[in-house]
Amino acid sequence: MTRSSADPDPAVLDRAGRREWIGLAVLSLPAFLASLELTVTHLALPAIGRALAADSAELLWIVDVYAFLLAGSLITMGTLGDRIGRRRLLLIGAAAYGIASVLAAYAPSAGALIAIRALLGISGATLMPSVLSLTVAMFRDPRQRTVAVGIVIASVSGGTAIGPLVGGWLLERFWWGSVFLLGVPVMALLLVLGPILLPERRYAGAGRLDPISAVLSLAAVLVAVYGLKQMAADGPGPLPVFSVTAGLLFAVIFVRRQRALRDPLINLRLFANRAFSTAVATLAFGIFVLWGFNYAFAQYLQLVRGLSPLEAGLWTAPSAVGVIIGSTLASRIVRWTAPGPVIAVGLALAATGFVVVAQVGVPPVGMTAGTGDLAILVAGAVIVSAGLGPMMALATDMAVGVAPPEQAGAASAISSTAPQLGGALGIAVLGSAITAVYRDEMSGGVVVGFPAGAASAATESLAGAVAASRMLPDRLGDTLLGAARQAFTAGFQLSALVSAAIVAVMAVTVAVMLGRGRVGPKPTTGR
Repeated sequence: MTRSSADPDPAVLDRAGRREWIGLAVLSLPAFLASLELTVTHLALPAIGRALAADSAELLWIVDVYAFLLAGSLITMGTLGDRIGRRRLLLIGAAAYGIASVLAAYAPSAGALIAIRALLGISGATLMPSVLSLTVAMFRDPRQRTVAVGIVIASVSGGTAIGPLVGGWLLERFWWGSVFLLGVPVMALLLVLGPILLPERRYAGAGRLDPISAVLSLAAVLVAVYGLKQMAADGPGPLPVFSVTAGLLFAVIFVRRQRALRDPLINLRLFANRAFSTAVATLAFGIFVLWGFNYAFAQYLQLVRGLSPLEAGLWTAPSAVGVIIGSTLASRIVRWTAPGPVIAVGLALAATGFVVVAQVGVPPVGMTAGTGDLAILVAGAVIVSAGLGPMMALATDMAVGVAPPEQAGAASAISSTAPQLGGALGIAVLGSAITAVYRDEMSGGVVVGFPAGAASAATESLAGAVAASRMLPDRLGDTLLGAARQAFTAGFQLSALVSAAIVAVMAVTVAVMLGRGRVGPKPTTGR
């Protein structure tokens, strides 16, 4: 039977209107806050340490416990949204996040703040899976959905860019707790507008949430990420290696249980879809190099260039703008071509950016910003981020777009968890490579003749060399600091070249795996 001219066009019916675009603006708020909150927390650490008498370990946990619980809870929260309703989960998470933010702002001790940050991490895990799955539900037209997902990714990058500015302004005028209160008006606005503008979506046929699977997914991600972070900080010692191994073991048990369950937490058949599996792998490896680079970039700016945390944050802001430009442009380019070639070209551009970064040099001791090397570094960082922007937007869109509607929350959670794991691994691997080069350079006779304590500290890390140089006479201190900066820069250059090679291989792989196809067939449901 043919459709009469009076019948509405299904393609037109699927197109989103003004209500959906306004709803997307509401969804962009928690996406923006997610990255902004982490940035301003880093800036507030010195003030928190002074006010709460927190030691270095407590300060580290204030940051890390949020990331640990966030990454470990994403899969469970995304799947929970498929069962109880994605809007409901988003609003519950927003309310919990707002309350925890107030509690964090007035935390009486470092221990209390760590516990509250853990609650913030669990609450934050409800946000991105719900945001992405609701975006898919609201924008059923593939072209509109791609643009909408690009806007969500740009919002995340916008928080990264604006975070240092907002955080620096607050910390100069108010107490440290003011940075946590940023989330309160955002979540309040979400709670008011969400029920009005956002649709409710849930899968009526979903079974009960399996508590054992939830615990296994949390354990797998939590323990693995902890081990990777410890490896980045202290090298591959017994505890980090044990943690990563235990995380992998929990992951294997989790996968075996999913195969045996009638209503699994995650339908593993999602990964049988080439578009989905390629998109998830691309996100993991793309964030692997991005977080590894950002980790080294921040150290270079502060310890090699001698910039303050706020100044370093301002110099990293252009790279966040690069992600915004890359992700928004890509969502428009795919109107005329398939996403695979766009992602591949973007990755090739990012590889070029890493080669540019590898050209960075070491300034003379006492010289900081404003030199040609710093301009080269920032230009390379912008090229890298602009090249990775299309990957972040289009791979995320592909992962959530090919999943069946009843598994949109789970697919969104996977596409949010993969970057967390990839990023933690990138910091651990690339950070360890930089450390290995640094220690090799510094142990080759560089510290001969220096006091034993200063030599030992300088050989261990660049931060140790900076601290040791301040305790030595000016000439000796400058000599030690110059050698340490040169050694770190050598490691930084090597990590940039390794990243360039990884991204180049990714570009070829994406071009081969995705070709010029737009989207693979949707995976089947069920076991």
